[in-house]
Amino acid sequence: MTGSGFTAQSTAAEVVGGIDLTGRRAVVTGAASGIGLETARALAGAGAEVTLAVRDTAAGERAAAGIASGGAGRVLVAPLDLADQRSVAAFAAAWHGPLHVLVNNAGVMMTPQTRTPEGWELQFATNHLGHFALATRLHPALAAAGRARVVSLSSVAHLRSPVHFDDVHFHDRPYDAGLAYAQSKTANVLFAVEAGRRWAADGVTVNAVHPGAVLGTNLSRHLTREALDAAASGGRTFKTPQQGAATVVYVATAPGLERVAGRYFEDCAEAHRHIPGTSGGVADHALDPDAAALLWRMSLDCLAADVRG
Repeated sequence: MTGSGFTAQSTAAEVVGGIDLTGRRAVVTGAASGIGLETARALAGAGAEVTLAVRDTAAGERAAAGIASGGAGRVLVAPLDLADQRSVAAFAAAWHGPLHVLVNNAGVMMTPQTRTPEGWELQFATNHLGHFALATRLHPALAAAGRARVVSLSSVAHLRSPVHFDDVHFHDRPYDAGLAYAQSKTANVLFAVEAGRRWAADGVTVNAVHPGAVLGTNLSRHLTREALDAAASGGRTFKTPQQGAATVVYVATAPGLERVAGRYFEDCAEAHRHIPGTSGGVADHALDPDAAALLWRMSLDCLAADVRG
């Protein structure tokens, strides 16, 4: 795979420049603000019809109006709460026609210990199980599009933890918000690995993305002021939301990635294998095909148990 020509400083608008998405339909979850909003803005700016799938539809309508004011393509808003499987099912049932791009952007981070009505840990339930249910329910629409793409937003935090299949939901081990988040972000990569394998014959590619560190988005709302100050003063390079959306948009639209699946990207390029003691890259535990297959089966079991309940 050749280099993209883009860098960590590139913006979503630069990445999609010259690409015509007229006639394409996209869904971006959590698109009322932050990286999701900038992803939606770039896709719509290139001519796509974009649906903002959001919990707060009033905020979504404001975001849609702002995008549309820039002369972009058609922008729609639909309710979606990824922690509520009924909401996920309703969103998918209401979708008609092909879907060319699905961006699994929404998420929660470092939440206090919280469980969904099913007893699932909230970060895993939202970041992974909600998006897993959404993507699998929308699979027929993706397959109908021909050369559809799914982008699964992960994080460098995935380096901190594999998925602990023996106690995913922290029923027996002490709850650790950071490890719960890290585990859910590993799950986002493993989903791309297994979905990319399963759906290749349908022309659907699935890849994972680390957008980079972006302060000031709603994702950081559960962090303490001390944690935010420490992050800002720790020497880390932060991106703007427009820069954070660049790798997402690159994977969703780049002409050279039509048949690329099951990979992890950062800074508009496929990531290198993580070397312990260094920063960045993708962990071996996140690309493990056996873990990816196990996660798929476990996720199906969770959703089936929810239906039976």
